[in-house]
Amino acid sequence: MKRIGFVLTAAVAALVLASCATQQRSASVYRAGEAQREQVVRQATIESVREVTLDRGQTGVGTGAGAVVGGVAGSTIGQGRGAVIGAVAGAVAGGVLGQAIENKSGKVPALELTVRLDNGDLRAIVQEVDGQQFQPGDRVRLLSQGAVTRVSR
Repeated sequence: MKRIGFVLTAAVAALVLASCATQQRSASVYRAGEAQREQVVRQATIESVREVTLDRGQTGVGTGAGAVVGGVAGSTIGQGRGAVIGAVAGAVAGGVLGQAIENKSGKVPALELTVRLDNGDLRAIVQEVDGQQFQPGDRVRLLSQGAVTRVSR
Protein backbone atom coordinates (compact mmCIF):
# COMPACT_ATOMS: atom_id res chain seq x y z
CA MET A 1 0.00 0.00 0.00
CA LYS A 2 2.84 2.40 0.83
CA ARG A 3 4.44 1.67 -2.55
CA ILE A 4 1.24 2.56 -4.42
CA GLY A 5 0.99 5.81 -2.45
CA PHE A 6 4.61 6.63 -3.26
CA VAL A 7 4.16 5.95 -6.98
CA LEU A 8 0.95 8.01 -7.04
CA THR A 9 2.63 10.86 -5.19
CA ALA A 10 5.64 10.80 -7.54
CA ALA A 11 3.40 10.77 -10.61
CA VAL A 12 1.33 13.70 -9.40
CA ALA A 13 4.45 15.63 -8.38
CA ALA A 14 5.80 15.16 -11.91
CA LEU A 15 2.50 16.46 -13.28
CA VAL A 16 2.72 19.53 -11.04
CA LEU A 17 6.27 20.24 -12.17
CA ALA A 18 5.28 19.82 -15.81
CA SER A 19 2.46 22.31 -15.36
CA CYS A 20 4.96 24.81 -13.97
CA ALA A 21 7.16 24.65 -17.06
CA THR A 22 6.81 27.78 -19.14
CA GLN A 23 6.31 27.74 -22.85
CA GLN A 24 7.98 30.83 -24.18
CA ARG A 25 6.05 32.88 -26.73
CA SER A 26 8.22 35.70 -27.98
CA ALA A 27 9.45 37.19 -31.21
CA SER A 28 12.19 34.53 -31.31
CA VAL A 29 10.07 31.42 -30.62
CA TYR A 30 7.76 29.87 -33.22
CA ARG A 31 5.43 26.87 -32.83
CA ALA A 32 5.76 24.12 -35.43
CA GLY A 33 2.47 25.14 -37.10
CA GLU A 34 3.82 28.64 -37.70
CA ALA A 35 6.78 27.50 -39.79
CA GLN A 36 6.74 27.90 -43.56
CA ARG A 37 3.82 30.31 -43.49
CA GLU A 38 4.04 33.68 -45.20
CA GLN A 39 4.08 36.72 -42.95
CA VAL A 40 3.42 40.35 -43.76
CA VAL A 41 6.49 42.48 -42.96
CA ARG A 42 6.22 46.18 -42.12
CA GLN A 43 8.95 48.58 -41.09
CA ALA A 44 8.46 50.79 -38.02
CA THR A 45 10.24 52.92 -35.45
CA ILE A 46 10.00 52.28 -31.70
CA GLU A 47 8.15 55.16 -29.99
CA SER A 48 8.15 53.76 -26.43
CA VAL A 49 8.98 50.63 -24.44
CA ARG A 50 7.19 49.68 -21.24
CA GLU A 51 7.83 46.65 -19.02
CA VAL A 52 4.63 44.70 -18.29
CA THR A 53 3.66 41.28 -16.96
CA LEU A 54 2.04 38.72 -19.25
CA ASP A 55 -0.45 36.46 -17.45
CA ARG A 56 -0.85 33.18 -19.34
CA GLY A 57 -3.81 32.13 -17.20
CA GLN A 58 -4.31 28.91 -15.29
CA THR A 59 -5.09 25.39 -16.44
CA GLY A 60 -6.20 24.04 -13.05
CA VAL A 61 -3.58 21.30 -13.20
CA GLY A 62 -1.64 22.81 -10.30
CA THR A 63 -4.72 22.95 -8.08
CA GLY A 64 -5.80 19.39 -8.91
CA ALA A 65 -2.36 17.86 -8.64
CA GLY A 66 -1.67 19.71 -5.38
CA ALA A 67 -4.96 18.45 -3.93
CA VAL A 68 -4.14 14.84 -4.85
CA VAL A 69 -0.62 15.03 -3.42
CA GLY A 70 -1.87 16.76 -0.28
CA GLY A 71 -4.70 14.25 0.14
CA VAL A 72 -2.40 11.25 -0.21
CA ALA A 73 0.14 12.77 2.16
CA GLY A 74 -2.54 13.77 4.67
CA SER A 75 -4.08 10.29 4.67
CA THR A 76 -0.93 8.87 6.23
CA ILE A 77 -1.63 10.81 9.42
CA GLY A 78 -3.45 8.81 12.09
CA GLN A 79 -5.93 5.96 11.76
CA GLY A 80 -9.64 5.81 10.87
CA ARG A 81 -11.27 9.23 11.15
CA GLY A 82 -7.90 10.85 11.79
CA ALA A 83 -6.68 9.62 8.40
CA VAL A 84 -9.84 10.91 6.70
CA ILE A 85 -9.51 14.31 8.36
CA GLY A 86 -5.81 14.40 7.47
CA ALA A 87 -6.60 13.51 3.84
CA VAL A 88 -9.22 16.27 3.55
CA ALA A 89 -7.00 18.87 5.22
CA GLY A 90 -4.05 17.78 3.08
CA ALA A 91 -6.13 17.98 -0.10
CA VAL A 92 -7.31 21.50 0.70
CA ALA A 93 -3.82 22.71 1.63
CA GLY A 94 -2.28 20.98 -1.40
CA GLY A 95 -4.87 22.49 -3.73
CA VAL A 96 -4.22 25.99 -2.42
CA LEU A 97 -0.46 25.54 -2.70
CA GLY A 98 -0.73 24.01 -6.19
CA GLN A 99 -2.88 26.91 -7.36
CA ALA A 100 -0.40 29.44 -5.97
CA ILE A 101 2.51 27.71 -7.74
CA GLU A 102 0.63 27.60 -11.05
CA ASN A 103 -0.44 31.24 -10.69
CA LYS A 104 3.16 32.36 -10.06
CA SER A 105 4.61 30.32 -12.94
CA GLY A 106 1.95 31.64 -15.35
CA LYS A 107 3.19 35.23 -15.08
CA VAL A 108 6.17 36.19 -17.21
CA PRO A 109 7.98 39.46 -17.97
CA ALA A 110 6.94 41.12 -21.22
CA LEU A 111 7.32 44.37 -23.14
CA GLU A 112 4.66 46.69 -24.48
CA LEU A 113 6.22 48.15 -27.61
CA THR A 114 4.58 51.19 -29.18
CA VAL A 115 5.75 51.63 -32.75
CA ARG A 116 5.13 54.18 -35.49
CA LEU A 117 4.70 52.60 -38.91
CA ASP A 118 6.27 54.32 -41.89
CA ASN A 119 2.78 55.53 -42.95
CA GLY A 120 2.45 57.34 -39.57
CA ASP A 121 0.06 54.90 -37.87
CA LEU A 122 0.76 53.93 -34.24
CA ARG A 123 0.56 50.32 -33.04
CA ALA A 124 1.20 48.70 -29.65
CA ILE A 125 2.36 45.07 -29.43
CA VAL A 126 2.95 43.09 -26.24
CA GLN A 127 5.43 40.22 -26.35
CA GLU A 128 7.50 38.23 -23.89
CA VAL A 129 10.99 39.41 -23.04
CA ASP A 130 13.38 37.31 -25.10
CA GLY A 131 16.71 39.10 -24.81
CA GLN A 132 16.14 41.62 -27.60
CA GLN A 133 16.76 45.17 -26.46
CA PHE A 134 14.50 47.91 -27.79
CA GLN A 135 14.96 51.66 -27.36
CA PRO A 136 12.88 54.58 -28.65
CA GLY A 137 14.15 55.49 -32.12
CA ASP A 138 15.18 51.91 -33.05
CA ARG A 139 14.12 50.69 -36.49
CA VAL A 140 12.27 47.36 -36.27
CA ARG A 141 10.27 44.90 -38.33
CA LEU A 142 6.69 43.92 -37.56
CA LEU A 143 6.03 40.34 -38.64
CA SER A 144 2.29 39.66 -38.87
CA GLN A 145 0.51 36.38 -39.53
CA GLY A 146 -3.21 36.37 -38.91
CA ALA A 147 -3.88 38.02 -35.54
CA VAL A 148 -0.29 37.53 -34.30
CA THR A 149 2.32 40.28 -34.71
CA ARG A 150 5.92 40.08 -33.53
CA VAL A 151 8.46 42.88 -33.25
CA SER A 152 12.05 42.06 -34.17
CA ARG A 153 15.21 43.76 -35.27
